[in-house]
Amino acid sequence: MDDLQLARALFGTTMGFHIIFATLGVGLPLMILTAEVLRQWKKDKDYGIMAQRWTKGFAVLLGVAIPSGTIAGVQLSLLWPGFMEVVGKVVALPFQIEIFAFLLEALFMSIYVYAADRLSASMRILSMIFVVIGAAASAILITNVHAFQGTPAGFRMENGEVIDVDPWVGFFNPSFFVSAGHVTLSAYMTGAFTIASIAAFKLLKSNRGSKEFLFHRKALMMALTVGGLFSLGTALNGHDSAQMLHKYQPEKLAAAEGLFETQPYAPLAIGGYTDKATRSVKYAIEIPGLLSFLAGNRFDEVVAGLNDFPREYWPPLYVHILFNAMVGIGGLLLALSIIGFVWRHLLRRETFPRWLMWLFIVTGPLAMIGIECGWIFACTGRQPWVLYRTLLTADSVTQAGNIGFLFVLFVGIYILLGLATVFVLRHYFKRHPLVKDLEKVSLGS
Repeated sequence: MDDLQLARALFGTTMGFHIIFATLGVGLPLMILTAEVLRQWKKDKDYGIMAQRWTKGFAVLLGVAIPSGTIAGVQLSLLWPGFMEVVGKVVALPFQIEIFAFLLEALFMSIYVYAADRLSASMRILSMIFVVIGAAASAILITNVHAFQGTPAGFRMENGEVIDVDPWVGFFNPSFFVSAGHVTLSAYMTGAFTIASIAAFKLLKSNRGSKEFLFHRKALMMALTVGGLFSLGTALNGHDSAQMLHKYQPEKLAAAEGLFETQPYAPLAIGGYTDKATRSVKYAIEIPGLLSFLAGNRFDEVVAGLNDFPREYWPPLYVHILFNAMVGIGGLLLALSIIGFVWRHLLRRETFPRWLMWLFIVTGPLAMIGIECGWIFACTGRQPWVLYRTLLTADSVTQAGNIGFLFVLFVGIYILLGLATVFVLRHYFKRHPLVKDLEKVSLGS
């Protein structure tokens, strides 16, 4: 591989690793806050135990998110000096403000963890509200740089120089609000289904009617409810995202759906793969007019096809598979949350069938796969641009060597961090089993 491919592979691997912890770092605080609210609303101490135990897991994950995020920041400057030169002149604001968002999150998480026994219920909830706000703000501010890459604004390039800079226009670029909504909603969805996955696994191993069984069933239903609500929110936001692509990045939308010919009543292609030779999507189910409706809220909306753009500016055609995986997983998760709610609350069944339990167990990994596919689609679908129609990725990459060595080094670091995370989480919860927490609550009451 040449330096460009190696740099993309290295930074892509870094972000693929970091996004796991960053997403859970946004999603889990909302679940902890929800448990705290339910604890007070229902006067049920089980929800207090959930909040305490999830906080311990969150602390471990945050301990990995911080160094991996720092590595990503360093690699931006190391691998993409051309891009960072523009960022430094136009949209340094998100990076600067993000520091304060993280401080807000860290401050109130410290208060929540170390002073929980001395805080009133309302103050614990207030502390977690600020943690949720800080975590979401941190994610939004960082991903705003990615939004800026897709819809650059607030400057002009003239003879290779950045001029007429307006940092606030760059900050509130056209896709800011859609991007902010998507990163937040999808993180909340993923955090909820991660909890659902763990709760379902533990529930499957618990004896029916035991305290552990009832505890895990409560956690599962809470997680499925929260996950379902944010799955729906993510889907609605996805509609806005499609319209944003239609307006600002039409070739990316065309590649996502394998659309080559510009046309009204454009079909939505579900499944299949894009064949470059025949310029068609093979083995797909096509729904006539639906892509046009998603793009412009009307079935006769004209959607641009890839043939309208120079071949060298086409995104990789495999993004169709990534797009379908992201959307398909989101739809499946929403369906499973509805099934779980109906089965438990409308049909009033005490237990779930085993096959359904296993589907609940895979919701967490599926949600994370959806996040990874969405992130790869968002970044790869913008290629060959690092700043859409402004700066080519090839013109932004570093000219320094030894990228291959760095790739091997950092992959080793990520493997080590991943294994250490699993080891610490397993060791901690093995030494602090749920049954002990339940016994303490029973003795205390």
